[in-house]
Amino acid sequence: MTSLASATASASSPAGQGAIMKDRRENKVTVANGEISKEHNGIGTTVCESVPAEVTKIVGRGSRKKSYRSRSTSASSQDSVSSGSYSGSSSEDEETTPRERIQKNAKGFSEFCVKRIEQASYGRREIEIAEQEMPGIMALRKKASDDKPLNGAKIVGCTHVNAQTAVMVETLVALGAQVRWAACNIYSTQNEVAAALAENMISVFAWRGETEEDFWWCIERCISAENWQPNMVLDDGGDATHLLVKKFNSIFKVGTFKGIVEESITGVHRLYQMSQAGKLCAPAMNVNDSVIKTKYDNLYSCRESIIDSLKRTTDIMFGGKQVVVCGYGQVGKGCCQSLKSMGCVMYITEMDPICALQACMDGFLVVKLSQVIKKVDIVVTATGNKSVVTREHMDKMKNGCIVCNMGHSNTEIDVMSLKTQDLTWEKVRTQVDHIIWPSGKRMVLLAEGRRVNLSCSSVPSFVVSITTCTQALALIELFNAPSGRYKSDVYLMPKLMDEFVASLHLVAFDSQLTELTTEQAKYMGLSKTGPFKPNYYRY
Repeated sequence: MTSLASATASASSPAGQGAIMKDRRENKVTVANGEISKEHNGIGTTVCESVPAEVTKIVGRGSRKKSYRSRSTSASSQDSVSSGSYSGSSSEDEETTPRERIQKNAKGFSEFCVKRIEQASYGRREIEIAEQEMPGIMALRKKASDDKPLNGAKIVGCTHVNAQTAVMVETLVALGAQVRWAACNIYSTQNEVAAALAENMISVFAWRGETEEDFWWCIERCISAENWQPNMVLDDGGDATHLLVKKFNSIFKVGTFKGIVEESITGVHRLYQMSQAGKLCAPAMNVNDSVIKTKYDNLYSCRESIIDSLKRTTDIMFGGKQVVVCGYGQVGKGCCQSLKSMGCVMYITEMDPICALQACMDGFLVVKLSQVIKKVDIVVTATGNKSVVTREHMDKMKNGCIVCNMGHSNTEIDVMSLKTQDLTWEKVRTQVDHIIWPSGKRMVLLAEGRRVNLSCSSVPSFVVSITTCTQALALIELFNAPSGRYKSDVYLMPKLMDEFVASLHLVAFDSQLTELTTEQAKYMGLSKTGPFKPNYYRY
């Protein structure tokens, strides 16, 4: 085992499972100016970017014959972030799919499928900008590049493909890994970044606006290739793991397979289900529930991105607006902090008495949604549940009410109940729709109920640096762990890894940690180098 892997190798225990499931994506057909257009209901910009702001009536839903299960939203509940980013330059569509074109980079390498390899220079600039705001993952690359702790690792990656995750992918390669990469979301890919990865001799199969068939084809291309036998998976949503189990189960029977690293609530939930059913064939590391990822990816990231998302889409002024946030978990707390600081009048809905009491102690009024739905100006969902905002609620909203989702899945707002003949959909701008009632009342729906920060804004690179560090360290730990340390079960990140990730980022703030004396460490029963808190400690 390498020195880095040794420093972070400690036993872990399984975490509690999440309870959030993902929603099925639907196709819908709309009519505008006498022309029929088809939109794919996924996270990010719709395929029909060029459709003008015309009044559209929903007349039905298309159907597609699927080779695999229906594609569902597999970003984590900000959960995953975690890594998506909005890129206007990535939204142009062409009539031909990249699968129909053979492309080569400047060195003649062709084992990739991206929108346009010619965009590589623009993508490289995006990656360089992200590197400047990702001190942790860059420090890890520098510290471990000589040891090559992932030398021999063959990793299938299925995450968002954008500038921040590209920094992680290139870090894994610098640490000795061979990788093949696909997108976990059909609308979060930055085409120019995918091109930059391909230009750097990385096999990436991703472009913005994939069809469902394209989506599964890309993942399968990552798993099955000539002279390629993956021994690790880095997943965001569980789709690569799902395909491996369903179609390539023999890979797990090979003694060289090391394990799975999962970053999202949805994927972790599936892993726990498989473990309980005895169907998990390899060790899995749950990085979603690591302390540092949960706190920073959910609380601090959402605190910034909710304001950015609403400003970009609606140009709203927040002072004096009445806002109800459904859910007071880490995501809800972050949203409430920023909205309150902007002068909003805040209401909270919550089912958990502990979270509800926290909201009360923070100065918020905890109510039922039905009590305030008629007077609020903005509704933000952040529960990860389904049918939080129903058609009955939306029928009672005031004219001009803004409705958006910051939670895990696109099931929180009952968007399907709005696709009826009595309501008119009017596309105002990218990711902004007016839903018009027969009375003339308008409701402003953002990103069709999908995660508004991934669809309409961006996730701070610094936060993604924290997330990608945990993913990289989890891969190193599983790959270098001695035989028998990890069984076919789901494990939490060792506490020492969390502390190591935090220390990598403290340098950016010129922070100086206080060191325990030998006497102090003995008194507290701690090691002078950590971990400094027990696993049950609540930060």
